[in-house]
Amino acid sequence: MKAILRYLIATGEKPIYFASTGGAQAQLKISAQFEEREVSINDARQLSPAATLDAEGFTLARQATQVADFYDFDSYRDMYEAEITETLLHHSGASRVLIFDHTLRSDSPQVREQHNIREPATVIHNDYTDASAEKRLRDLVPPTEAEQCLRRRFAIVNVWRTINQPIESSPLACCDARSIATADLVASERRAKERIGELQLVSWNPAHRWYWFPKLQKNEAVLIKTFDSSTQVARRSIHSAFANSSAPKNASARESIESRALLFF
Repeated sequence: MKAILRYLIATGEKPIYFASTGGAQAQLKISAQFEEREVSINDARQLSPAATLDAEGFTLARQATQVADFYDFDSYRDMYEAEITETLLHHSGASRVLIFDHTLRSDSPQVREQHNIREPATVIHNDYTDASAEKRLRDLVPPTEAEQCLRRRFAIVNVWRTINQPIESSPLACCDARSIATADLVASERRAKERIGELQLVSWNPAHRWYWFPKLQKNEAVLIKTFDSSTQVARRSIHSAFANSSAPKNASARESIESRALLFF
């Protein structure tokens, strides 16, 4: 299918990404210029062999959950983190997983207002630079242990899923890591209420190969690699929400959760 994605226009100035705090008026705010490009987004379900974290930088996991209500997340946190830890270990080959963040999103202002959650990220990005990935590890792991972890391979992976209906509105597109050039990635400051970090925005490259998983179900999750310290495998997959022209007019609003995890090898 064809869709429009938003690419950064690199000017030499460091962009600043302001993270929203949620609610009906939540919207993307970035001090940068963007251009819209029409790209082909292919059905990743048709890939043979299937996409993997170490090749394309993303994969589809069969991952049923026992969480009854993601809006009552604190009641189910331990259960859900145990579920996705098992999934991450299976699909990554890591020896240990540390889950550290969960973000709920919807493209419905009414749903965002009701649950005080955030909007879909409708600009191409990757969550971590090399420097901010190392800083995140240091923030979350005691100093002596962190030094040991930094001497070995570690990665950061997002687990993205629907929490209600199959996702048809504002689905997620992921780019094959093998089609991304280092020069495409622009380090950008990320300002949030609790801390200042760094992410990557992305400039146009016609070589990018884009994929999505149509009608993502509640018993499925997309795993997206956002950093890997190894240079022998896919290091990151850039990604973005997009307007799905094939969605029916009465498609339910997207309601999703993404969870971030450190993986240690």
